[in-house]
This record gives sequence, structure tokens and C-alpha cells, in this order.
Amino acid sequence: MKHYSKLKETKISSQTLFKGVLGVKLDTVKLINGHTSTRLYFDHRGASGVLPVEGDCVYLVQQYRYPIGKVTLEIPAGKREKGQTFLTCARAELKQETGMRAKSIKHVMMFNPSNAFSNEQLHLYVATGLTRGKDSPDEDEFINLKKIPFSQAYKMVEKGEICDAKTIIMLQWWKLHTCK
Repeated sequence: MKHYSKLKETKISSQTLFKGVLGVKLDTVKLINGHTSTRLYFDHRGASGVLPVEGDCVYLVQQYRYPIGKVTLEIPAGKREKGQTFLTCARAELKQETGMRAKSIKHVMMFNPSNAFSNEQLHLYVATGLTRGKDSPDEDEFINLKKIPFSQAYKMVEKGEICDAKTIIMLQWWKLHTCK
């Protein structure tokens, strides 16, 4: 099996094919063997997700996801606004989707959800010390808030009832770091 010491592609040119909430780019790159190729990908400004914890329960939002044609249970999350920090985004999404504020929000990790075709970074947080207020979802968001015991949420992951990657990651992270 070959081993490559320098796995890097160098951008030669970049073309924006679409620009909106999500952009589409087509770059020409120089490969390590000297040849050129193209890379088509989504240009994304990043997002934040929050695991709101209260005692032995988690708050998840239930919503319809058009691309997969089904209702999902997810941690509150959303795209970062231009100039917004990931932490500010996390606080805003928690308030917007659940009406909650957190006394403490702790950064847990960053991951790339689809690194083969997107540059998106998703920053994940845990929120504790929750206080309730009024939610304010976007006008095209219809959300039900569900308070679920962690034990039930873990079973829902095992049964495939929770299929959202960021939510599964955070539930497993919580289980790993609190169930000792």
C-alpha cells in the first residue's frame, strides 16, 4: 500500500456557481501528482447545536425535514449569521427554538458533518441552568419542544427513532461523560 507524505491539494482557481444561505463553489485544484482536477462543494458559514440538559432529561425539538421527508427529533441548532460567533449562535438558537436561556453553555466539540462535499463546521455545546421564556422560531419553522429522559433518548437512538447526526453525537457524548 502506498503512503503519501503530503496529502494536500492546492487551489488554482475558484468559481461561485450559486450564492445564498448556502453557496455552491467549483474549484480547480492541483493534485499531489501534478495533475489538475475540480472540486464541487457547498460553501457554508457554519452552525451551532446545543444539548439542553435539565436533571436526567434533555430537550429536543421535533420538526419536519423536507429533504428526508420525515419528522425528526434534534437538538436545537442553526446556521451562524454573518459576523456571529459560534457561541452567540448557540445561545440564539437555544432561545429561538426552545425559549430557554442557559446559565452555562460549554463548548464540547467541532466537527465537519459532510467533509466530502461541504466546508461546514458544526460547533456543539451543552447548556445547563435552564430558564424558560418565549420561543421565537423563524416564520418557516414549525417546532414542537419535547422533554425526554436520557434513558429514553438512548433507546430512541438504538431503534433509529433519532437519526440526526449532531443529536446522536451529543447524546453519546453525554452518556460517555456522565455515565461512569
